[in-house]
Amino acid sequence: MKEKKCELTKQEEFVKSHKRHHHLITSWRFLILVLFLVLWEASADLGWIDSFFFSSPSRVVLLFIELCADRSIFLHIGITLWETLLSFLLVFLISLISATLLWYSTKLSEILEPYLVILNSLPKSALAPLFIVWLGTGTKTIIVAGISVALFGSIISFYTGFKQSDSEKVTLIYTLGGKRKDAFFKVILPSSVPVLLSTTKVNIGLALVGVIIGEFLAARQGLGYLIIYGSQVFQLDLVIMAVVILCLIAFGLYRGIQQIEYHIRKG
Repeated sequence: MKEKKCELTKQEEFVKSHKRHHHLITSWRFLILVLFLVLWEASADLGWIDSFFFSSPSRVVLLFIELCADRSIFLHIGITLWETLLSFLLVFLISLISATLLWYSTKLSEILEPYLVILNSLPKSALAPLFIVWLGTGTKTIIVAGISVALFGSIISFYTGFKQSDSEKVTLIYTLGGKRKDAFFKVILPSSVPVLLSTTKVNIGLALVGVIIGEFLAARQGLGYLIIYGSQVFQLDLVIMAVVILCLIAFGLYRGIQQIEYHIRKG
């Protein structure tokens, strides 16, 4: 009984220590953010920086409240968020299907792998003008731009994860009379879940980047459009507000994927 009590005590101490560490990290993160905002506001008020060019937290908040009053900001946020999520889901599905086909056919993977590397290395912003010529302006072009940023790297990551699966387990499946389909669904796909999840966390940010690139060139709504419009008419408060909202959206999407990953690993 004493040994069990000692073990429980050690476990409780570890849990408390872990919680203290987590709270400490969270507190420091919050403190750094508050100090940055205070310094930014003070610098603008004291004239250390030009508030016309660098704005200030109070001006950004006031502009956000003003846009909330007529609800226009919610339209722009909703459009960017919808385009990002749709691009992200399409990237995941296309990447999973493509990587699966490459794994099923070794010859196909040997043929296409150099092209995937080249396309992944190509600056995607260079393709945006071509998308406009081919597809016109509008949502279709923006979603294609969002897909193009993350797609080829995602296919490569998924396929690499498939190849790194335990070959001995695959051999065992074949030895027991299983087919290539059985090896994929019973060994390859389950063992690749960590790679799929880690790549997905990167893809959500890349999809957002691609959507903003598309909105810079082919949109009349969305946060990317607000950034371009604000820079053209020198409403830099609008530009910085849109950038801050994008940071919050990126953080929220990343945390959402983290929660999904946590529940999958826990399950």
